[in-house]
Amino acid sequence: MTDACDLSALDARRLIGTRQLSPVELLDSCMQRIAATNPAVNAMVAMDEERARDDARLAEEWVMSGETLGPLHGLPVGVKDLQATEGLRTTWGSPIFKDHIPLEDEASVGNIRAAGAIILGKTNVPEFGLGGNTTNPVYGPTGNPFDPKLTCAGSSGGSAVTVALGQVPLATGSDYAGSLRTPASFCGIVGFRPSPGLVPLVDKAAGLTPWVVMGPMARTVGDAHLLLKSQLDNDPRDPFSSADYLDIPEQLTGADLSSLRVAVSADLGFAPVDKAIAAVFAARVKTFGHVFHETQNRAPDFSGVREIFEVHRGLTIVSQHAERFVSHRAQLGPNMIDNYERGLAYSLADVAKAYVEQSKLYKRVLGFFEDVDVLICPAAAVSPFPHKQLFVDKINGKKMPTYLDWLALAYAPTVALCCVVVLPCGVDSKGLPFGIQIIGPKGADAQVLEVAYALERVLAANPETARPMPDWRKLAKVKSVPAIG
Repeated sequence: MTDACDLSALDARRLIGTRQLSPVELLDSCMQRIAATNPAVNAMVAMDEERARDDARLAEEWVMSGETLGPLHGLPVGVKDLQATEGLRTTWGSPIFKDHIPLEDEASVGNIRAAGAIILGKTNVPEFGLGGNTTNPVYGPTGNPFDPKLTCAGSSGGSAVTVALGQVPLATGSDYAGSLRTPASFCGIVGFRPSPGLVPLVDKAAGLTPWVVMGPMARTVGDAHLLLKSQLDNDPRDPFSSADYLDIPEQLTGADLSSLRVAVSADLGFAPVDKAIAAVFAARVKTFGHVFHETQNRAPDFSGVREIFEVHRGLTIVSQHAERFVSHRAQLGPNMIDNYERGLAYSLADVAKAYVEQSKLYKRVLGFFEDVDVLICPAAAVSPFPHKQLFVDKINGKKMPTYLDWLALAYAPTVALCCVVVLPCGVDSKGLPFGIQIIGPKGADAQVLEVAYALERVLAANPETARPMPDWRKLAKVKSVPAIG
């Protein structure tokens, strides 16, 4: 018999609406799964059980009284600990904020709560979201649900793990250099990076930086779409926000894959990718490539993307964290200090050049998508690795210049302002989750979601490409996540 917490969000919401599942029953099931698995992975890090139970009881009363129900009514949701939650501890993974209790929700969290969701808890992150491995000095490390000794990636690692294990059906994520996409891939779930502004982000120190976006994490594309619809808004406080959110369909029906021209690339023409991962990708393309009208092995011209990314990332971090660096440097971790100091080293000429070159790259990528509908590539360049190793320093024996170079498959689409769905696509040569990115140009969010929705069904029908499932019962026997260091 399926535990309530293992139901898809869509199924759970349907059963709640037809009075076949109580929000209290669903919350209890999620709480039981958290109690059983969280000691092994440390994904859910702050909870307000009393308020969640009160909200679940109220949600049940609304159902029984025939009130109009929101699209997320009664569904427990995990919120990434980079987003403020009213009355619930929010730390950004930093000792500076270890006791911080916000007085109000971050805007998109408020939208989710207004849609009827029960905010169950906060999910773990690296300090201020900086890093591809989820660990911080406040809560410690988060382990991979398939093997707690391995990383779940970052920075939305806690959210990916909670969803994969059925601790919650839905969780929020954010993404810059793959912060949402890499954890989705490493944990065998779906993640969606929308175009900038589709989900308004109003708390940026520098509003004219489009790189960081908020998005949904779920076990299926349909579930991700369900959460996304409640995150959508048009908020003028985000300069990139617009009425584009109205283009997202109320229901996904699935694209006609047989009509699509699709580009595939193992390395986007420039990124370092482990040879074993490239081989798995090539084999997977052979299993699903035939469903498209045309499959072309090529990628956009991403010339100069590494330099563009590094400069813009430095500019973003300096603008976001200048006051903290001056006032609280002793409390900041090495990733934060390294990012900030590298940002300060760039000149105004460097920044100006990065803006010019990004504009050229963006137009090249738009031109690429005039000839193809979507681009598909691996979601991560390597398999999940031991979380004691904070980042990948070598690929195929070659040393990576910085701790972010192993994320090039993810940051290149970011620099081009693309929208991306990560889909689980079986396991790699090590038996660990393997994911693919379905990439479209800025503004093609609805198309990318429809393609992912249709392809997900193709992949699910083949045991070789179906979504892998962690063994939560095995995790329940693990007492604590192995420490880093």
